[in-house]
Amino acid sequence: MEIAEFLLTNAGAEIIRASNGKEAVEAFAKSDVGEVNVILMDIMMPVMDGMEATREIRTMNRSDASAVVIIAMTANAFTEDKTKALKSGMDDYLTKPLESEKLIRALSRYKHN
Repeated sequence: MEIAEFLLTNAGAEIIRASNGKEAVEAFAKSDVGEVNVILMDIMMPVMDGMEATREIRTMNRSDASAVVIIAMTANAFTEDKTKALKSGMDDYLTKPLESEKLIRALSRYKHN
């Protein structure tokens, strides 16, 4: 996540960090509607994993919960893991170690106009 944070900060993005899935859910819940454009969600986190956090975000009663882009970040490169992440409500899937080109390509697919 440090590489992603470095790249995004240098590009002018505002970063909201969460150390576990529960904090990610709480941070999204506290944000203003439309404030969060993309969530880079680690799959393996303490307290609540990334897939459960994604499911919770997707079911929130707010207009941007189903539309916010959630990209999985994980060391697991198996097809089965990708399928599970996408079924949990994630939009995309990137494997670690993260390559900056892959992150840029993924983000450009979801660029807001």
